[in-house]
Amino acid sequence: MAAKKILMICGDYCEDYETMVPFQALLAVGHTVHAVCPDKKAGDAIKTAIHDFEGAQTYSEKPGHNFTLNATFAGLDVASYDALVIPGGRGPEYLRTYPAVISAVKHFFEANKPVAAVCHGAQLLAGAGVLKGRTCSAYPACRAEVEIAGGTYAEIAIDAAVTDGNLVSAPAWPAHPAWIAQFLALLGTRISL
Repeated sequence: MAAKKILMICGDYCEDYETMVPFQALLAVGHTVHAVCPDKKAGDAIKTAIHDFEGAQTYSEKPGHNFTLNATFAGLDVASYDALVIPGGRGPEYLRTYPAVISAVKHFFEANKPVAAVCHGAQLLAGAGVLKGRTCSAYPACRAEVEIAGGTYAEIAIDAAVTDGNLVSAPAWPAHPAWIAQFLALLGTRISL
């Protein structure tokens, strides 16, 4: 397996686990991961939030860790990347307001490169107009956005993931094992014990 170059588009208040865990897991298996955020450069930090499921109608939110970006969004060549990761949390709701981010997301779908989106990441996919005819999971509150964007919402267990072509999606961080495993399969990553 050749190592892949992966772009992770983050925003302030992306979900802590949904940013840190895939970033570290992909590095651990030998891939290069560039974490970026519009209007920030390598070395800047973004805030993250920890979302938990504690019996309320929606998730609770607590401050997460600061996450240091290791690349700069401005001027990057999205065509040089093999895959895209979109963490959830509140970041995607404002990331979809950046035309350059929308253009980057569209590139990965037009080029049929692997894309992994979790939780509220579907908001960015819907904003980019790439869900028409696709099956996509997301945090349940994002179901309407998936369907309005022309996608089919995958109503799956909180710890499950679904792959539709080049897109791997999951409802939230409890799905990391399934979501990351399916993304690694799309990347052609083989792990042997």
